Formats: sequence, C-alpha cells, structure tokens
Amino acid sequence: MTLQFSNFELTDKEFTSLSRLIHEKVGIKLGDHKRELLKNRLRKRLNTLRLKSFSEYFKYIMEDDHCGTEMSEMLTAISTNVTFFFREEDHFEFLKSTVLPEIVKDKKRGGVKKIRGWSAGCSSGEEVYSIAITIREFLEDPTLWDTKLLASDISTKTLDIAVRGIYLPKALKTIPAHLVSNYFTTLSTDERRNLQVKDKLKSMVSVRHLNLQDKVYPFKGQFDFIFCRNVLIYFDKPTQRELVGKYHKYLKTGGYLFLGHSEGMAGHYPGFKYAAPAVYKKQ
Repeated sequence: MTLQFSNFELTDKEFTSLSRLIHEKVGIKLGDHKRELLKNRLRKRLNTLRLKSFSEYFKYIMEDDHCGTEMSEMLTAISTNVTFFFREEDHFEFLKSTVLPEIVKDKKRGGVKKIRGWSAGCSSGEEVYSIAITIREFLEDPTLWDTKLLASDISTKTLDIAVRGIYLPKALKTIPAHLVSNYFTTLSTDERRNLQVKDKLKSMVSVRHLNLQDKVYPFKGQFDFIFCRNVLIYFDKPTQRELVGKYHKYLKTGGYLFLGHSEGMAGHYPGFKYAAPAVYKKQ
C-alpha cells in the first residue's frame, strides 16, 4: 500500500536539522522561506523509503545511508535542474564573438592549440554540449585543436543523463535543424523518438561528480573559461565569495567567468572585471 503524506508537516526541529545538514554537506543555504520547497521536494523520498516522518528520514540518512545513496537523492531533489540547450543565448554569442577569438589568437601565438573549459553545476549536460557545439562551429578545423570541457555536478542522476547524452526532441527545439542533424543521432523506439549526442561532441566532454564545497578540487590545470550559471544563488554570501575565489584560482589570467543573470558580482570580488552582462574577466 502506498503511504500518503498530505497530513504530515515539516516541524521547526526537522527543518532545522535537514537544512543544517544540507548546508554542511554542499553549502546550500535554505532560509525559512524555503520550508515548503524542502517539504514538497522530499515527500517523494519519504514515500519511496516508506518512512512516516521527516524525523525518520533524517535518522535514515544519518544512520542507515552507508553508501551515501540517499544523500545524493536528497541533493538531487532539492536542486532545481531547469536547463535546456543554449539557455541564456547571449552568453554563447559572447563566447563565439569575444572569448573564442581571444583564445585562438593567444594559443596560436603560443604554439599550443588547446582549449579548456568548465561547466560547474552542469546538471543534465545541455549547457556543456551547447558550449561544445559553439566551439566546433567557431573553429575552422576542430580536429586540429585539443579541446576538453569538464562538466561537474553534485547530482549523480543528472550526471548520468549527461554521460548518456540522450534528450527528448523538445529539449533541442531552439537549435537550428542543420546543427541537430550534424551533432545528434535519432534514436527511435516504439514509445518515443529521442536524440543522442554524437561522439564528436562526447569526446570533448569529461563528466565528473564534484561537490563545489570540497576544499580541494581534483584538477591542477587552469581553464580558459568557466560557466557557473544559476548556481551561486543557492549559497550564502560567504560561500559565494569562497567559490568565486576558487574560480579565480582555476582561471587563466584573461579567462572568463560566466554567471547567471541574477548573480551579478556587484564589485564584491576583486580580481575580476565586468565584461558583459553576467560575464567577468580575470585580471
């Protein structure tokens, strides 16, 4: 029998315990105005585990979630993974018109045709594959360039989608038909018609699980650009400053940081200069 939770409420104590745990693990700050969101997002998890209260759920995570599976499920549930190909299109236009020409000019002068980018908080992969398409469309001969894009997120479920690279046609509705045919293969089944990213894009992308709260990131090199859009809004101000400081460290001088349009830095982060709406250049 399926349990129903319409009569269950998230008490002050339960909300405090869960929100404190989430903040401790990934830095996401849930103020009291997020109480209903947390309750509604986690009810399905209680139902799946056949638990009777949020207190039981908290206890389950703390005592019985030995492999961290439910912790990942909880973080996936509370993260709003609203994304689609070429979301906030002006950023991809800026990448094509300003960032890539600077990179190509600089790398040709240095004799190393290498491009490195990072999609931090990549969700299900639409952003990083949009970046890959933009790069391939810009370069005269992409095969002559060593291009690698890191795609990272805390949600293993969305990362699985990024690895598979399979999407519904509606996710690609804003992409011109010639780009769809060039970069996607049609997968037809009895139930639906999906589109899969071709290997020439997949080969450019490395998908990794990464908690942005980790003190040390598992890479040593620097990136030419970093996309971290609509991620900082989940964190409190100290965590935001810490993350932007890390991005500054892992960006090459002259590299670009792309944020969401609601995440302006407002001059609080030295070392970056405004370049375009929600785009900042490392000084």
